[in-house]
Amino acid sequence: MPKANKSEVFIISALRARANFDRLFSRVENDRHSLIIEKRGTPRAVLLGLQDYVRLAAPEPEVLRLIGEESEASGTSALTSREIEKIIKTARAVRAKKSQSL
Repeated sequence: MPKANKSEVFIISALRARANFDRLFSRVENDRHSLIIEKRGTPRAVLLGLQDYVRLAAPEPEVLRLIGEESEASGTSALTSREIEKIIKTARAVRAKKSQSL
């Protein structure tokens, strides 16, 4: 596998990824590289380390603070999980009715 800077992303075939998974796993984990896995020349998946995944998936603390303030202001911070699920179920039913009428 060619050398790459930490900011570089490798593109690899699914077949090669399967055959070299242990080595690729180590490279992703230890060197913090990301891999784009292709199947028949089409990008299909990304392999990245847990640290990078958490950084991408978890909201920034400032975002969480703003969401909390908005929730307090709108009164939604006092909702129980049952109430939240009921609101979601109602919204989904309304959306389903709208899509059926189109």
